[in-house]
Amino acid sequence: MITYLMVIVVYAVIQVLVTSGSLSSLFTGLLVPICTYIILAISLNLVVGFLGELSLGHAGFMCIGAFTSAFFSKCMKGVIEPDLLRFVIALLIGAVCAGIFGILIGIPVLRLNGDYLAIVTLAFGEIIKNVINVFYIGKDSKGFHFSMKDSVSLNMEPDGKILNGPQGISGTPKDSTFTIGFILILITLVIVLNLISSRTGRAIMAVRDDRIAAESVGINITKYKLIAFSLSAAIAGMAGVLYSHNLSSLMATPQNFGYNMSIMILVFVVLGGIGSVRGSIIAAAILTLLPELLRGLSNYRMLIYAIVLIVMMLFNWA
Repeated sequence: MITYLMVIVVYAVIQVLVTSGSLSSLFTGLLVPICTYIILAISLNLVVGFLGELSLGHAGFMCIGAFTSAFFSKCMKGVIEPDLLRFVIALLIGAVCAGIFGILIGIPVLRLNGDYLAIVTLAFGEIIKNVINVFYIGKDSKGFHFSMKDSVSLNMEPDGKILNGPQGISGTPKDSTFTIGFILILITLVIVLNLISSRTGRAIMAVRDDRIAAESVGINITKYKLIAFSLSAAIAGMAGVLYSHNLSSLMATPQNFGYNMSIMILVFVVLGGIGSVRGSIIAAAILTLLPELLRGLSNYRMLIYAIVLIVMMLFNWA
């Protein structure tokens, strides 16, 4: 209840500040990204903190959710009204697609442990990003057009292009708001915290603590690993939907969905305290805000940022 109360109080305070015009445009623009990173940190903590496995492909699941939902919203813009209904459907599509990929990847991959699992999940994230960059998709009166060569091969008007290879998707409806982000954080907390306190959650943590002992008392190791991994992937896909609908142009670049993004999410989890949901929330919020707040201190910005990281590592929120 402390975690829920903390999130609700912070949301209420920020809403009051936004309504009164006390927040700068820079801070206001960071509200949705902060919500996105909080959701990603909580979902990755489910795998790293409660399952005890190191996954470096979280950005890949986020990428799947972002692009499938953006593709749907771009196609259905002006067709499905109101906008909130279209966004809810896009949210479900992004989460389900990411969850399905989580199952497909998890079935063979979760037989591995430690560094091997980390390497394979890292490869998955890079593959997803590069596969999206080779697709060109458009739509006109004749239906959908696909190509893996270039946009000219689509043989259609430029206005009908939806996915344009490395240039990504442009013109996605900007449906994401801070309030929607707050609601999604609460949904994520309800899912994760209830899972942890359930029989399934106890089985997942038993696998983390001692795999041999868990297996000896009849716990299906593969089953519970797959539950945690696929649920984490689905929540990451939900965060990707929030992320994509906050941008006018969505591109699968290394900065957005590559290795650096996965590492950054992992940093949120580690510095917030592995296995601490509340710590993940605090770390994600602080480390997202800090670089922007220190932007005026150009000469000392990275030095102060590094010092804060060290302090958080020593006094984490576990």
